[in-house]
Amino acid sequence: MGICIEKADFYGRHILATIQDYGRYGYQNSGVTVSGVVDRRSASNANVLVNNDIREAVIEFMLMGPTIRFTSTAHIAITGADFSPKINGEPVPNYKAIKVYKDDVLEFGFAKGGVWGYIAFAEKLDVPEVMGSRSTNTRTGIGGVQGRALEEGDNIGFREKIKALPNFEKRELTPENFADKEKTIRVILGLQKDAFTKKGIETFLNGTYKPTSECDRMGYRMEGPEIEHVDGADITSDGISLGAIQVPGSGTPIVMLTDRQTTGGYTKIGTVIGIDVPEFVQSVAGTEIHFKEISVVEAQDLYIQQFDYFSKLKDDLAKLSFWDKIKSIFVNA
Repeated sequence: MGICIEKADFYGRHILATIQDYGRYGYQNSGVTVSGVVDRRSASNANVLVNNDIREAVIEFMLMGPTIRFTSTAHIAITGADFSPKINGEPVPNYKAIKVYKDDVLEFGFAKGGVWGYIAFAEKLDVPEVMGSRSTNTRTGIGGVQGRALEEGDNIGFREKIKALPNFEKRELTPENFADKEKTIRVILGLQKDAFTKKGIETFLNGTYKPTSECDRMGYRMEGPEIEHVDGADITSDGISLGAIQVPGSGTPIVMLTDRQTTGGYTKIGTVIGIDVPEFVQSVAGTEIHFKEISVVEAQDLYIQQFDYFSKLKDDLAKLSFWDKIKSIFVNA
């Protein structure tokens, strides 16, 4: 028992909804990309709300979500952009643990003030691990449900039975606001910064760039002032990390994401730091992006702070008061 996908298209256009966790590591040298959730912060918030490890597999969707019928009781949390979720036609909150019952139907509208949405399940989605991850890689056809986006009629079971979540009523966070039309995204300048002129680097750090409609799990193509190379954009192919900012011959950057190719032959001017990737990917087309240089040490400190935040949040949400402990005894009896 678990969930059934009742609808995964909108007027003939397929909805990009896939199962993702933190990704598939250790295989890039064989050409297998990491995959995983695009917005780790939103996915982690959803998992913490249902008392999961932050790396647990979730359903990720872009711009519009699927319609899901529950074939058993479950505890879920919805995070990311505001998709106006409804259960049986009644609005339900984002960033809050919700209990749903057999035959309940969850549906979504279009994304407002963001791009990506997430559903976490306390009962945990029952899809096989492939190379240490449940993430869907649609380019190679592995992971998730048959290595593809979710389709109407897909049935996905749960791995666990959960009677109740500790502190269920308290499992709520303030929804994130991704709607800012102007954002500062922090970057580390890359090892190939010498491939760009001084003017090119100044243009990159002082210019205004906007995501175009050419955005997906592989990368975001930007528009803005051209970044000047010293002697062309082509290099011998080398590895591409999450958030790497490629600058091809056109002079406009492409920010590489979770389904990026493992190597590439364009110069990379820098990398979006890990904790700013979520804010960046939730930027709708036309959002004004300003890139700001910081050091590797600063980026590492910020990453550690975020990791510590999620560890503390999970512990705080799981702590039971005396009366909560008494109630839990009766609930789980």
